[in-house]
Amino acid sequence: MEKKAFVTKEKVEEIAKTYPTPFYLYDEKGIRENVAAVKKAFSWNPGYREYFAVKATPNPEIIKILNEYDCGTDCASKVELMFSKALDLDGDHIMFSSNDTPAEEYTYAKEIGAIINLDDITHIDFCEKACGGELPETMSCRFNPGGVFQMSNGIMDNPGDAKYGMSEGQMKSAFKTLMEKGVKHFGIHAFLASNTVTNEYYPKLARQLFELAVRLHKETGADIRFINLSGGVGVAYQPSQTPNDIAVIGEGVHEAYDDVLVPNGMGDVAIYTEMGRFMLAPYGALVTKAIHEKHIYKEYIGVDACAVNLMRPAIYGAYHHITVLGKEDAPCDHTYDVTGSLCENSDKFAVDRALPKIDMGDYLFIHDAGAHGYSMGYNYNGKLKCAELLLKEDGSVDMIRRAETPKDYFATFQGTDFYKKLDL
Repeated sequence: MEKKAFVTKEKVEEIAKTYPTPFYLYDEKGIRENVAAVKKAFSWNPGYREYFAVKATPNPEIIKILNEYDCGTDCASKVELMFSKALDLDGDHIMFSSNDTPAEEYTYAKEIGAIINLDDITHIDFCEKACGGELPETMSCRFNPGGVFQMSNGIMDNPGDAKYGMSEGQMKSAFKTLMEKGVKHFGIHAFLASNTVTNEYYPKLARQLFELAVRLHKETGADIRFINLSGGVGVAYQPSQTPNDIAVIGEGVHEAYDDVLVPNGMGDVAIYTEMGRFMLAPYGALVTKAIHEKHIYKEYIGVDACAVNLMRPAIYGAYHHITVLGKEDAPCDHTYDVTGSLCENSDKFAVDRALPKIDMGDYLFIHDAGAHGYSMGYNYNGKLKCAELLLKEDGSVDMIRRAETPKDYFATFQGTDFYKKLDL
């Protein structure tokens, strides 16, 4: 698959006159087309809803676009719940999937009417107490089948080594206990593999969860209202990969639904998803400028971004494709390490990458950074997080988050004498 930037060199030069690099740039047109495709792929299920994973791209202007398509939010903390409430989402549009959850977060989740997804059977009494002795009428439980999760293209992940979810026996006991405590409606949730680039993942997971739902319904009598496939549908970071086809994925889930749920009288169960990466990653990029070159044992290009802006390559060795804007058709006949300025040798966006000859001042478009990009940033070396910009459908650009300033960095320190000495 050829990877193309959704913006030209000329457009970036224009943007940079107002907003200096580095910056994140999001493609509104691409976001809208993708969420529409997701909705269409699951339109066979009347109750379908995507709960966008806030952690992936926690920017209200981005999530407002998704909300226009009836997407909700998937939250993992009180702050993310507050974020969702500030977007005026009702409780049915907020999923609270957390682990090792503090009591105050369960309290707040119930207060705003969010759907609580319990991670462990031992959380039942804890949650009940945090909710003032009365659990919500609708609750969900997270399932972990143990073992390894394997498909035709190999082992995808190892749920048995994950800290999340309950065994099937615990799910059964949890449903019975929750029913005794007044819970009337149930959901089932599972996340078994991350960033799968195969159309098989969701259909196989769905079939496993549908079969579990049938067993739990028969054994407990629980009214199962929804099955949440969570995330795990990935994107093709590598040009050599074939991207997932959401239409094929949706039809695969549909087939499993008709095979398992419908014959067992459960054809009214809603399907939920919680995709972050698939919804946003390809529609956001980190744009940075080449400012240094170094010629020692290897060839280096130093840019004005660093792992503070995009840490995935530094901590995971993750691949992010790079386009040198304006040189899309030039031969990739140079081999570079593309580096940031942190005091860490892992601060590299690319290692031994074949790229066109890069000149100082060239703009580099780092692909697929729209999810788990900005949100994973930090402030090591006193580096500041950059701005986030939205490329509108009409070609205009809105700043949807300003760049951090030194004042932001120092804002949480205590001690007035220190502040007086700062030149802010």
